[in-house]
Amino acid sequence: MQSHLWLSKELWNEMLAFTKEIYNNYQKFPTKKTLRELVKNSGLFSQVGQELVDRLVDSLHRKIEMKKNGEKGGFPRFKSIDRMKSLHYPQYECGFWLDKKLKVTPFGEIAIKRHREIKGRIKTLIVKRESSGKWFAVFTAEEERLLPKENKGGVVGIDLGLKTFATLSNNLKIGNPRHLMKHEDRLAFIQRKFSRKKKGSKSRKRAKIRIARLHERVADTRKDFLHKTSTQLLNDYSLIALEKLASKEMAEQNYGKQINDAGWNMFANFLAYKAEGAGCRVVFVDPRNTSKMCSRCGNIRNDLTLWDRAYNCPECGLSTDRDLNAARNILTKATPGQGGSNACNSLLHEERDVAVATSMKQEAHTL
Repeated sequence: MQSHLWLSKELWNEMLAFTKEIYNNYQKFPTKKTLRELVKNSGLFSQVGQELVDRLVDSLHRKIEMKKNGEKGGFPRFKSIDRMKSLHYPQYECGFWLDKKLKVTPFGEIAIKRHREIKGRIKTLIVKRESSGKWFAVFTAEEERLLPKENKGGVVGIDLGLKTFATLSNNLKIGNPRHLMKHEDRLAFIQRKFSRKKKGSKSRKRAKIRIARLHERVADTRKDFLHKTSTQLLNDYSLIALEKLASKEMAEQNYGKQINDAGWNMFANFLAYKAEGAGCRVVFVDPRNTSKMCSRCGNIRNDLTLWDRAYNCPECGLSTDRDLNAARNILTKATPGQGGSNACNSLLHEERDVAVATSMKQEAHTL
């Protein structure tokens, strides 16, 4: 599998060099059919090579679209072996089979640890190598859509932060575990050892794997925390309101390490895709003035700074925790019929709303 990753890297670089040459000479990109001619003698399984062509063509089209829209985006670049991490098999029983063991062309039978049974009809496989040296088999399966559960929980607004990971509008708080901070000293130590190793040496490669494994441990603990927290909230509440935060842009301005370590965007995605199965509705609202506006009278204070952790309203005399005040404002914005309501479901797919409406009609007919 490692040798086929090397072949994939060589094929990608060859196709990219050919693409640049054609564009420089004729001012247009080669067609997908032309690129697939380069796959035939690459040594890869045919469908794996064709998937690599599709990835290159898609990246070129994405670059063109971004340029048309006036957005900044990098051109596809040449890859080292460290940047080529996966082999894609797009068709079950044509390149791979799953029984007691995983059979993959041309590697034969591979013993795998199956952490759960796969439901539905298997469609695709990605054989992926992590930086830590571990290999994973990632399956995509098609499963029949189930009716959503009935959730009779309450409604809640959530304000995400750094001092406290989440503050709920009912005055509950979820602490910030600060996953990376727990391992910072160990990470700094092994990175210093790595920097002293001779480039190209085996000891440097071993030190690099130690760093990757520690980062993998941090990422795994973060995902575990976010999965458990999101599942608990979805089971307890029927409507959850959050701010539609631009966490990437915020991380580029201030407190980037802490924001990325908290995983706000990952948490929002977990809530969004689990919501339908839990019978819950997740709403994302405009974050404008949620921290500055009084949750009782609506007065806006523009003199607040990030270091002011209490909200004191000069109009109605409200004195409360700043994050709690923001959580209540978030819930108010997500509640239909309330002043300033501007709920936004942009992260939820329209099909989910259709599925919920269909299931409600079916339940009405059965009643």
